[in-house]
Amino acid sequence: MAARHTLGISKVAVFFAALVPAIMLGVSAWRADLGPNPVETLTHVTGEWGLRFLIATLALSPLRKLFGWTSVLKFRRMLGLFAFFYTTMHLSTYLVLDQFFAWEDIVADIIKRPYITIGFAAFLCMLPLALTSTRFAMIKLGKRWRQLHRLSYVAGILGVAHFLWLVRADSREPLIYAAILLVLLLMRIPRKRSARPSRTTQQPTTT
Repeated sequence: MAARHTLGISKVAVFFAALVPAIMLGVSAWRADLGPNPVETLTHVTGEWGLRFLIATLALSPLRKLFGWTSVLKFRRMLGLFAFFYTTMHLSTYLVLDQFFAWEDIVADIIKRPYITIGFAAFLCMLPLALTSTRFAMIKLGKRWRQLHRLSYVAGILGVAHFLWLVRADSREPLIYAAILLVLLLMRIPRKRSARPSRTTQQPTTT
C-alpha cells in the first residue's frame, strides 16, 4: 500500500515537472519575452522538448535492464504522451503561427525541404502510438501492440535526423542526442548466448 502511494506521488511529481517547459513558454509569451523571433523560439523549444521526452521514454527499458528498476516502466506511458504533446505543439506552431494554414505552401515545404519531411514523418510515427497508449488498446491489439510501438525507435531516429538537418552552425547538441539514441538502440539488440558444451565431470573410481 505504501509503495503504491509513493508511486502515485512520484507520478504526480513527474507530471507537473513535465509541464514546466510548457508553462515557462506560456509565461514568456505572455510577457513578450520570446526573443526577436518568437515563432522560431516556440518552434525550437517545443521540438527539442518533444525529442527529449521521446529519448527519455526509450531510456526506461535499458534502465530497468541495467539497474533492475522495474518501477520506471510505470512512467513510460506518461513520458511518451508528453513527447507527443510537445511534438504536437512543435508542429502546430509551424502550421498555425509560421504558415497560417497555407496548405499549398505547407505541402510544398514538406516536399522541398528534407528536414520538414523527416519531421513530419516522425510525427506520423508518434500519432498511432499516442492513440493506442491506453490499456484497452493494449489488450485489444495483443501482440500487435508491441510490434506497433516499435515505431518509437523509428520516431526517435527521424526526430534526431530532423534536428541534425535543421541545425546549420553548431551541431553539437543534436549529435549528443544522436549518440544517446544510438546507445539506447544498441542496448536493445538481443545478445546471442553462446552454447557451451556441457562438461561431464568424471568421478575417480576406487578399487
